Amino acid sequence: MVTRNKFMVVSGFLGSGKTTSMIALTEYINEHGGKAAMIANDLGSKNIVDAKYTDTTGLSVTEIAGGCICYQTQTLVDKLRKLRDMEKVQLVMSDIPGCGVGALDHVYHKLNEQYPDEFELAPLLVITDPERLRMIMPEKARLNLPKDMIYLLNAQLVEADVVVLNKIDLLSDAEINMYLDLLNSVCMDVPVFAISAKDKIGIGEVADYLMSYQSKLKVIDVGYGGAEFIEAEKKMSWYNRQFFVKTGDGKTFNGNAFISTFIEIVRRKVAENNRNIPHLKIFAIGNENDFAKASLLGIDYDIEFDKIIIKEYGNLRVIVNVRAVCESMLMSQIMNEALDEVAEQFDVYYQIFFTECFGMMDEGRI
Repeated sequence: MVTRNKFMVVSGFLGSGKTTSMIALTEYINEHGGKAAMIANDLGSKNIVDAKYTDTTGLSVTEIAGGCICYQTQTLVDKLRKLRDMEKVQLVMSDIPGCGVGALDHVYHKLNEQYPDEFELAPLLVITDPERLRMIMPEKARLNLPKDMIYLLNAQLVEADVVVLNKIDLLSDAEINMYLDLLNSVCMDVPVFAISAKDKIGIGEVADYLMSYQSKLKVIDVGYGGAEFIEAEKKMSWYNRQFFVKTGDGKTFNGNAFISTFIEIVRRKVAENNRNIPHLKIFAIGNENDFAKASLLGIDYDIEFDKIIIKEYGNLRVIVNVRAVCESMLMSQIMNEALDEVAEQFDVYYQIFFTECFGMMDEGRI
């Protein structure tokens, strides 16, 4: 009989901290006698910042690119079998891209029906963060996001077996209790945990729960594929680019300043067009052991550096991922203009190796 390993999906709104949470959970499980691994899933091709960054942790990470795992069942099963048989992994966790909705029906129920004896389905985990939760607070804070995004957040919470409030390191005790009260009122009969994935607070309690329980395999209708879902998807686009930056005279430049300036130019141009970027990620490499990872969680937020480049270099390899509430053609134009502008400011040349920009409803998209 085949030994079953556990599989779970980690969902949540763009910028909630899914990747950081998966890394923290994987590290905890590995350090406490278990073995966990991650799958980095993306709609675009294999230029995923999360996968590149996770690689630097030394943890096991597998990419599934070119579409959501909701529609790549056989690919997902092949990866899970390999991790089980070759690496003896006990728990595999995968994020899902895009709207973060649909994993219950299109992943969990499908695996349960088609492969009932191979995989044990751990609780579907939804990561939330304080800023995005403000969309459903009584005061309805304005976050420069269309109201369609509220549907996505609510749908994610309805699908969840477990909900986690992330980034509590940014909150006071009173604020933590306020957000937990909100989640408990919205997610009735669903366990709610509070963590800081960044500071590794509360990770053990969540990990122990995930390793001990299974998904309830709820049967619910969140309107996947319906009018609200389609309207939300229409407003989103995906942008991925990989490029190389080099000085023309052999001089060096500050890679962190280059990244920050580039992001600020993108922020300004997006704001001028009354659009938003729920998540922008940049991974830049000076050499194998010296790299930076930076994020922007919306046009109203500060740039966050998970790691900075230590030295100055005469060249830089850069990967950019953007998940935008913006038409794809406009997003592509903004990114091209921003790269030209930052290159001129830093007096560098660039060579583009890969670019893709698309919306889910774009005509002609395959």
